[in-house]
Amino acid sequence: MRACEFGAAIGYGEDLVRKVEGGRRIPRPEFLDRSDEVLGARGKIATMKRDVAAVRYPKKVRDLAGVEAKAVEIAAYVAHGLHGLLQAPGHARALFEARQPPYSEHEVERMVAARMARQSIYERSPAPALGFVQEEAALRRPIGGRPEWRRQLERLLEIGQLRNVTLQVMPTHREAHPGMDGDIRVMKFKDGSAVGWSNGAFNGRRVTEPKQLRILELRYGIIRAEALTPRETLALIERMLGET
Repeated sequence: MRACEFGAAIGYGEDLVRKVEGGRRIPRPEFLDRSDEVLGARGKIATMKRDVAAVRYPKKVRDLAGVEAKAVEIAAYVAHGLHGLLQAPGHARALFEARQPPYSEHEVERMVAARMARQSIYERSPAPALGFVQEEAALRRPIGGRPEWRRQLERLLEIGQLRNVTLQVMPTHREAHPGMDGDIRVMKFKDGSAVGWSNGAFNGRRVTEPKQLRILELRYGIIRAEALTPRETLALIERMLGET
């Protein structure tokens, strides 16, 4: 079948069919389902949906999501912006659309979908222990406009009330603290191993040595102690919502 004929048969445009054929676009599950049906492949095409879903997102994101999916504990301090696991879709989209040089619309949608897919971590059972410390300034920046800002604050309230999540805000009136030179993240796994990294330590590379991990955990512990408590944090976010 010609590309135009095949596209008409499955309900997609010829341009998209050619891009999928040439490996320039990753097909959606419904594209594979319709292709399987029209070509009489008896499931041989439709069965590819799982493999295609695995490569739908950029490799860097797939690698990160894979590590997060195995973690039983995640601790993160973010100096600028919001952690990807806390972002609402509109917030994430506005961030990607602001990048320069600009991404194409397809690339933006792909990266937003990838970021949202990582948030399936909240549905895991047993649930991992998740701890986040965010700078207050990141919550006050109306990224995406006022409606998206409200949705982001509402998303933070929703996540902050989960039993396995500890969400804290570092108020802007606090003086210098150990996270001033960049993000800190530590993930621990079921077998007792751990991995961590920080913009301001060990040249930003991932570390697994106990001595280096202790340094990151020490810094994160001090940051948590100086931040607002989870209850105070939720109260602050509720006040922000009232101001929008």
